[in-house]
Order: sequence, then C-alpha cells, then structure tokens
Amino acid sequence: MMSATSTLALTHFVTLADSFDKDKVTPGVLGFIVFAIMGGATWLLLKSMNKRMRKVDFEEAPEDGGAGTAEAAAAAPEPKTS
Repeated sequence: MMSATSTLALTHFVTLADSFDKDKVTPGVLGFIVFAIMGGATWLLLKSMNKRMRKVDFEEAPEDGGAGTAEAAAAAPEPKTS
C-alpha cells in the first residue's frame, strides 16, 4: 500500500516522463565525449601499469622460509687471506 506522498511524487514523475519523446532520447555528443575520455583514461592507466610492471624484478624466496640460505652460507668455505 502506498502513502499519499509517494503517490503524489510518482504522479509528478509520470508527467515528466510523458513530456519526452521516447524515440528521440540519445546520449548525444556529450555522452560520446564522456565515453571517449573514460576510454582514453583507461588506456593511459593500462600503459602506465605495464611500464611499472616491466620494472619489477621479483625473485621468489625458497619454500623453507630462508633457512637453507643460512645453512648454505655456513657450509661454504671461508676465503683465505694472505
């Protein structure tokens, strides 16, 4: 059941909707400009992301949490000094 205020509000919106010709409503030039700007911004963001991802030099840590590197360093012979 609708209240009186919601019914009154809906009748105002219905009269506004009837004043527009439904066959002639298009996004127009402004819609195209906004869409083009959003597409260009997306392209620039992807280009920047690819440039930054190429700079990443990632080496994966060993699965044992780095314990193998301490054992390998202890097992390696020390260099001789003269």
